[in-house]
Amino acid sequence: MKARYQTVTVIAPARLHMGFIDLSGALGRHFGSIGLALNEINTRLTITAAESLQVSGPSAARALKCTRQFCQLLGVSDALKITIDNAIPEHIGLGSGTQMALAVGAALNAFYGLGLSVREIAQLSDRGARSGIGIGIFEKGGLVVDGGRGPDTKTPPMIAQMAVPEDWRFILVFDQRGQGLHGEQEVSAFQQLPPFPQAQAERLCYLLLMQGLPALAEGDLDKFGEVITSLQQAVGEHFAPVQGGVFTSPDVAAAMASLAAQGAVAIGQTSWGPTGFCAVADPQGAAELLARLEAQFAASPLSFMLASARNQTAEIIVS
Repeated sequence: MKARYQTVTVIAPARLHMGFIDLSGALGRHFGSIGLALNEINTRLTITAAESLQVSGPSAARALKCTRQFCQLLGVSDALKITIDNAIPEHIGLGSGTQMALAVGAALNAFYGLGLSVREIAQLSDRGARSGIGIGIFEKGGLVVDGGRGPDTKTPPMIAQMAVPEDWRFILVFDQRGQGLHGEQEVSAFQQLPPFPQAQAERLCYLLLMQGLPALAEGDLDKFGEVITSLQQAVGEHFAPVQGGVFTSPDVAAAMASLAAQGAVAIGQTSWGPTGFCAVADPQGAAELLARLEAQFAASPLSFMLASARNQTAEIIVS
């Protein structure tokens, strides 16, 4: 198949996974989750024609595997040069695998003019087995809620998408020594977990629908943050037997406790971590809190970053 464009660039945002709603399917659908897109961390790659497949840049091995898989499934040539300018760090809870797969798939889709939807690309790459947040933020950006998996679900449907106030800031806490569970370890961990209580799932559904999302719509960070912290605590306690505690990293846990004591809200760990996150209502307050945190934990293995929510889709640039 002939290329439609000379160059295609895709920018796919990282995401915070803020938690699951029903881990056991006690209410009829498994999982269901909430999360949001970030501006400051992304995967950016560019595809052009070449004599043979060449992939360079961070996470090149992952991109190479994705490209070969997609080209075989789609019946298109892999005589391509893929240059990766940025890649979301792998296995620290920011959605690196899904965003790389969607970025490669979307780039090939545009390059060859295949007319596939984001959902079709996700299905080809087996993404969305549990959470649909990565797919949702690639499609729409902002904060998204997916409806989990039913008996016939292909990818978890996006049941809510909302813009996040521009002033809100998120402090990210990284433990530079380790990674969260992934791959076979993640599958094994889910198999070892006890059943998630139905009453807990019911409570989380109510908190999210009747408190968290209305608070977001009204710009009430304190109430929104209270709901996210409650959801994170419930899910973290459920995951504790396989990840070593509510937080994967004890150092991240200490930093998050300090942040909560200083007024930050929406305290949690994204996915399996070890990255922690919290929310602050305005850029100046977030910068001041970050400075105190960096001084307090200067001798630790932690690093920190300020981030904002991305209220737009992934970008696809063609020429």
